[in-house]
Amino acid sequence: MKPILKTVIWLTIFGIAMGFLETAVVVYIRELYYPTGFRFPVVSIRDVIIITELGRELATIIMILAIGYIAGKNFAQRFVFFLYVFAIWDIFYYVFLKVLLDWPATLLDWDVLFLIPVPWVGPVLAPCLISLVMIAYTAMVVYLSIKEIKVVFRKIDWAIMISASIILIASFTEQYFRLVTVSEVVSDAVNMMEKIRDYIPKSFNWALFFLGIAVLVADIVIISKRSTKMQ
Repeated sequence: MKPILKTVIWLTIFGIAMGFLETAVVVYIRELYYPTGFRFPVVSIRDVIIITELGRELATIIMILAIGYIAGKNFAQRFVFFLYVFAIWDIFYYVFLKVLLDWPATLLDWDVLFLIPVPWVGPVLAPCLISLVMIAYTAMVVYLSIKEIKVVFRKIDWAIMISASIILIASFTEQYFRLVTVSEVVSDAVNMMEKIRDYIPKSFNWALFFLGIAVLVADIVIISKRSTKMQ
C-alpha cells in the first residue's frame, strides 16, 4: 500500500474519533438546554458557556490544522489533509448524532453549525455536501501524488476558493447578519447572542449555496487539468 494511502486511513480514523468527541459534547449540551429535543429559537445560554463554546470551536479547528500539517509532506497535502479531516469529522458528527439521539430525522432538518462570528445555520444536507467537496479536493491531490504529479495551488486557486468560501458562509449567516451590526459581532459576542436568540431562521438560500459549491468543483477540475498538463 502506498504510504499516502496509509496516511489517509489514519486521518480517517482520527476524523471519526473527533466526530464522536464533537457528538458527545453536543449530547451533553442538548441534555442540559434541549431536554425535549433541539429546535429553534436557540435557548438562552450562560455567558461562560458561550465563551467556552466559542473557544472549543476554535480549538477544534487548530487541532485539525495541526494533524493536517503533521501528516502532509508538502503544502498541497497539508492543506487537503486539513480539509479531509474536517470533512470526516463533520460527516461522522451527524452519523453519531443519529445513532445516539436519532437526530436529524432527515437531512433537511436545520442545525447550528458554528457560532463564530454569528451563528451559521442551515439544513444538515448543506455541510454534508461541503464535506464531500472537501473530500474531492483530497482525492484529487492523493491521486495525482500517487501518479507522482506535483500539485501547486496558485494565487488564482486561492482567490477562487476564498471567493467560494465567502459565498458559502454568506448562505449560512446572511439571516443573522441582518439582525446585528459588525460592531456588535466584534465587541460584544455575549450581548449579540442575546439579541439573536429568539430569531427563527425562515429559509435557506440554496441558490447562493450551490453557486459556492459549483465554484469549488470548477476549481478542482482546473487544478487537476493544469497539474496533469504540467507533468
